[in-house]
Amino acid sequence: MELPKSFLNSIEHCPGFDLDNFIIAHQQTAPTSIRLNPFKPADLSFNLNTPVLWNSQGFYLQDRPNFTHDLLFQTGCYYVQEAGSMFIEHALKSCVDFDQQLLALDVCAAPGGKSTLLNSLLNSESTLVANEIIKQRSQILEQNICKWGTANVIVTNNDPAMFTEAINTFDIILIDAPCSGSGLFRKQADAVDEWSLDNVNLCCQRQKRILSDVIPSLKPDGTLVYSTCSYSSQENEAIADWLITEFNLVTVNIPIEKNWGIIETQTEIHKAFGYRFYPDKTNSEGFFCTVFKRQSDEQPALYRKTKYDAFEIIKPKENPVFEPWVNDLNQHHIIKFKDDYLLTNALTIDFINKYKHLYFKKVGTTIGSLAKNTVVPHHDLALSIHLNKDVNQTELDKEAAILFMKKELLQLNGDIGWSLITHQHFGLGWVKNLGNRFNNYLPNDFRILK
Repeated sequence: MELPKSFLNSIEHCPGFDLDNFIIAHQQTAPTSIRLNPFKPADLSFNLNTPVLWNSQGFYLQDRPNFTHDLLFQTGCYYVQEAGSMFIEHALKSCVDFDQQLLALDVCAAPGGKSTLLNSLLNSESTLVANEIIKQRSQILEQNICKWGTANVIVTNNDPAMFTEAINTFDIILIDAPCSGSGLFRKQADAVDEWSLDNVNLCCQRQKRILSDVIPSLKPDGTLVYSTCSYSSQENEAIADWLITEFNLVTVNIPIEKNWGIIETQTEIHKAFGYRFYPDKTNSEGFFCTVFKRQSDEQPALYRKTKYDAFEIIKPKENPVFEPWVNDLNQHHIIKFKDDYLLTNALTIDFINKYKHLYFKKVGTTIGSLAKNTVVPHHDLALSIHLNKDVNQTELDKEAAILFMKKELLQLNGDIGWSLITHQHFGLGWVKNLGNRFNNYLPNDFRILK
């Protein structure tokens, strides 16, 4: 890989940069790493002897398998994620009490790596709002959140400016900002041709706009995590200084181990702490992260309840029809949206009723709709960790399960009615046996096409 001289010259002054070893690292294959889903412990076929040192669920793989045909990947038992970006877990656990009820926002969330990581840290009474401005990418985000299986997540498709009026709302805001992408040159060779100093400047302006739009929604004493996959100091340390100058944020020093190879930096003006990942020093791609707390000298905004709630909890007498489908139903709430019934928690309902101007793509886990007082299960429920394990199931071996995921499975034995198709007892999707035939209800977006 031939790295542009203009690029190398632009980062030669960055802390920890070693030109020769940096170039050598870019001639080597990028490592492959996965992060396990703590809600879906599974017996994976991979060798998991090499952990990612800064993440409790992260592991390196010896080679890169065909993830598409790994059914445990399809069921959400793990997520394929670059190791450097898994540092978000360590950064947050160092300064946030996750035993508390928390409302978190991932502003630029697609495809879902950091959202599923953050969701894994939150307790069941907390809520994650995972937002993506680009419609097509928000659909991918929705799929990956669905696979993770939890009910305390909202997926939104909004410009970050739409969150400005949610003043003093979020305990955590994560912004993995759109950037010039130089940290991914090994994984995305075409990114080398797209890099330019003009693009760095453009990204810097976009990053400031996004931050300006969402910081008013961070609570006093709330935590802001800003990250990029860029080496540019203009997109990293300079942004950290700008945040303190403009918003009076307080930098957070994250403890790191020397053997991790992470370079701790401090900015020129305000001495804000930052954490740089270089591929020649860490077993990862390029990554930068910095963490702030918002000053606590402001009072939280008062919320004036609107005249009506768009999303209301169903009456207790309606619960019995859902009990065969949902485990521990008394620990959740069910709301109705159009024809669908959604499983979620109180904090989620409170948020969606307060901010009706947002476009919600997904709220909690969709249980399904009702037909003649009988549940028609949704695909969301098939992948949910809250699914009642007593529902009718049809276990398939790998060959048959892949045919199901391709929608090519022609024969299936079992009882009449709905059945959850499983592999290693993890849900893949629904079929309905009509006696003379069965219908495969796997959504096309989840099909294996290869």
